[in-house]
Amino acid sequence: MIVFIVGLLIVLLLTGMPIFAALGITSLTVLWFFEGSIWSMADTVFASLNNPLLATIPMFAFMAHVMIKAKVVDDLYEMSNKLVGHIKGGLGFATILSCTIFATISGSSVATALTIGSTAIPQMQRYGYRPRDTYGIIAAGGTLGILIPPSGPMILYAVVTNASIGGLFLAGIIPGLMIALFFAVFSWFQANAHGETRAQDWPGLRAVFAAFWKSIWAVMMPPVILGGIYLGIFTAAEAAAVGAAYALFVAIAIYRNVSLRDLADCTWQTMRTCAMLFMIIAAAGMFGHAITIIRLPAEVMEAVTALGLSQTGFILIVMVAIFILGMFLETIAIILITTPIILPAMLALEINPIWYGVMLMINLELALITPPVGMNLFVIKGITGAPLTQIMRGAAPYVGILIVGLFIVWAFPQLALWLPQQSGFGR
Repeated sequence: MIVFIVGLLIVLLLTGMPIFAALGITSLTVLWFFEGSIWSMADTVFASLNNPLLATIPMFAFMAHVMIKAKVVDDLYEMSNKLVGHIKGGLGFATILSCTIFATISGSSVATALTIGSTAIPQMQRYGYRPRDTYGIIAAGGTLGILIPPSGPMILYAVVTNASIGGLFLAGIIPGLMIALFFAVFSWFQANAHGETRAQDWPGLRAVFAAFWKSIWAVMMPPVILGGIYLGIFTAAEAAAVGAAYALFVAIAIYRNVSLRDLADCTWQTMRTCAMLFMIIAAAGMFGHAITIIRLPAEVMEAVTALGLSQTGFILIVMVAIFILGMFLETIAIILITTPIILPAMLALEINPIWYGVMLMINLELALITPPVGMNLFVIKGITGAPLTQIMRGAAPYVGILIVGLFIVWAFPQLALWLPQQSGFGR
């Protein structure tokens, strides 16, 4: 049964059908054959969308659109460049730093790769970086948008599992910064191993402080949002509202480069994004209801019990399966297909959903840079027009780094759980 359901869903997705439609059709098919009726879906859809956690999605989406429209990324990259660009190989380090900070603004890996890549790729190549190395740095740096909060996939995972959004956000900080550091150090070694890479002239301490001061509003956004959650000043839902208000203040009062028409466009883009996500969430609720009716999660749990799988064995099998799915499916589809099926077994094995969520996000980062359907690879191809094989070769070392990062978080759960525990977030 599991092969039929997952197979049908994957086939529909591979045809190019929207995720919500594929989930909906699969769910209705299952209900029709096993219940003879689809009327229960109306209540399921309402229950899926009647969730206060969903209020965070439009707020964070609006915040991201406003900050991108205000072009804060230009100052952000300039600050990172002046800070370490004078060191040989430092420009790649600066690019990863920019991706890390921008990931906290956009919450989107694709937006991070697209925005930072458009600015950084020509700059790095001007200073002697091999094209494939620049593509790898941007592809990898862009993936940080999934892991470093606020993250759209994290919110979606929290909605599906009823895990704490605040706990997940805090859990992603240390692993996210760790992986960003791994990326930056590798890019530095890689640049120094290639003799043609040149350093920029040292601009002087005054220029560095001036660039930092100019970008201070972008740099301060993560401490404002995450610090408020960590200190218990506001909840994750309230943090989304604070972030949106902060973005409006920066765009209107500080940068003064966003018109009413721009704000209307940001609102429209937010509405489009949220409408799409809410349709997906509703369809995911239908899918969860359908597989529960046929006892699929219970059968998975019984199979795990019969096999005597430990936490380690279970996580290993699931992570390998998600890695394979990531080569063919989008991150949202992977979350919605796998999570409802494995959640009961995961809880039965006493696997912390927040810890698992962080490992899932790292695995989804891999999905963005592994062919044949790595979204960041295609984003970079769209920016540069470079051959896809060259981009894949540039990204390949970072696949290995992400796998190492995933193993470290699995081996040392406290890397993900320490901050949530210190802040009072439970399971």
